[in-house]
Amino acid sequence: MIKTITLLSAALLLTGTLTACQEQHKPEQIETTVGVVKVTQQVLPLTIMLQGRTVASMSAEVRPQVNGIIQQRLFSEGAKVKAGDVLYQIDAASYEATYAKADADLHTAQATLEAARLKDQRYQALLQDKSISHQDAEDAHAAFMEADARVAGYQAALKSARIDLQRTQITAPISGYVGISNVTPGALVSAAQSSALTTINTLDPMNVDLNESSKDLLELRKMLSRAGVVKGSADVSLILEDGSTYPHKGQLKVREVSVDRSTGSVVLRAQFANPDDVLLPGMFVRAKLEVAIDQHGIKVPQQGISRDNQGHAYALVVAKDGKIAKKMVTTEQAIGDQWVISSGLAAGDMLVVEGANKVRIGQTVKSEVVALAQTGKEGR
Repeated sequence: MIKTITLLSAALLLTGTLTACQEQHKPEQIETTVGVVKVTQQVLPLTIMLQGRTVASMSAEVRPQVNGIIQQRLFSEGAKVKAGDVLYQIDAASYEATYAKADADLHTAQATLEAARLKDQRYQALLQDKSISHQDAEDAHAAFMEADARVAGYQAALKSARIDLQRTQITAPISGYVGISNVTPGALVSAAQSSALTTINTLDPMNVDLNESSKDLLELRKMLSRAGVVKGSADVSLILEDGSTYPHKGQLKVREVSVDRSTGSVVLRAQFANPDDVLLPGMFVRAKLEVAIDQHGIKVPQQGISRDNQGHAYALVVAKDGKIAKKMVTTEQAIGDQWVISSGLAAGDMLVVEGANKVRIGQTVKSEVVALAQTGKEGR
């Protein structure tokens, strides 16, 4: 019995000695190091990218206002013309004859009027002497009034004939570039025809019609309702089909007051100076609009934002106690390789941008501030 107790005591003593040795030689746990950036507030321009097409600021279809044969085309296709320049000459012979007859008719009527006036004056004098009856005097005065009205009618006819004669010269209604002619000399044209002879477009300035979805419009209004967010300038930057940026900035001029039922979008019209005629009607373009300015904006690297299985965005931050914490965030738009954050992060937060896949929530970590290269390309 004594021997058994002695052996048991020795075993316990040996076990305790081994445990103590293992604890003494157990390596210390090394804290995981993560790279962080400090979240800061800054003034951020909030932009949107819209697609659209260029539209001439003024466009006019040239049509005849009288009937006749085209005698001459007096312009070069594609040339720049001024309002009032003669573009086509219609055969004016019949209109000249009509004008001459109207002029002759007017002169005849004026002569008749003068004779009627003199007769009316004589009859009025004779009536005072009671040399003629009241009926004769009244008839003379009525003839004078009729002659006066006839002169007015012939004056109107002469004016109409003059207008028709002038319209045999088809002039440019606006200044701009004239397109391809749809008729040649010898063609019969009519004031009632549906087809235009040619079209004139004013290219400077140039309008750009942009399409914004009604959904995006509602989101923009929500954005503007946030504290610290104010409306941006009306400046618009244009990106051409080849990816180059148009050198002149435009101004947002008007927004359509209703939503297109077929597309669910609203049309916005911007206007650009086009002194070198780089922009032509019908070109596809993209436009960047500065719609708002966030006075207290937060912009963070995209690698600091992740999404869970439901697609919700979140960020990992290092709390003041050195432990990893998770924050749900709301992203607004991408600016280069960074996200604009509207909620979830605050100035001073230490956002994990490197090593997030090596840590878990609640874990104590060692943080190191890192510097990340940033790009300046903007997107919606």
